[in-house]
Amino acid sequence: MSTPGLSAPSWRKSSYSDSEGGNCVEVAAGESVVAVRDSTDPDGPRLLIGRAAFAALALDVRAGRYDR
Repeated sequence: MSTPGLSAPSWRKSSYSDSEGGNCVEVAAGESVVAVRDSTDPDGPRLLIGRAAFAALALDVRAGRYDR
């Protein structure tokens, strides 16, 4: 599956993903977007996020703004 904004995506798994199939998230960065997908379904849907928006989201996550 091709991903707009990513010519040859290099996917990397989140450090929070576990080896037992839970929390399986992969990201690939392009020039203008960051793509996010479920690593257990590599041909499935991908969420495309602008780089600035993804950076802001990552900062919020690191700051614990989404912790329950």
